[in-house]
Amino acid sequence: MLCCSGDEDRSTQSLRRPALSKALHAGGTLLVDLHGLVFADPSLMVDIAMVARRVRHAGGHVRIRGAQPQILRLIEIVGVHRLPGVEVDAPLPA
Repeated sequence: MLCCSGDEDRSTQSLRRPALSKALHAGGTLLVDLHGLVFADPSLMVDIAMVARRVRHAGGHVRIRGAQPQILRLIEIVGVHRLPGVEVDAPLPA
């Protein structure tokens, strides 16, 4: 499981790399819990997309849950929800 909380942006990118690396070795379904995430910029979505690609190539998939509306909008803008092997457990904004 990968949990993101608070604010995630380019300035915190180096801090989340160890967690992303660890998540790659979990195998199977990678659950990305965004319940505590208040703000994110596209750098987080790019990191999630890169992890999703590697997880998919290893035979797993990524499930994103708990995203607040502003984070769901960012997921939609970046297009993470359209990646193969990625599932978002919330309706995206219309």
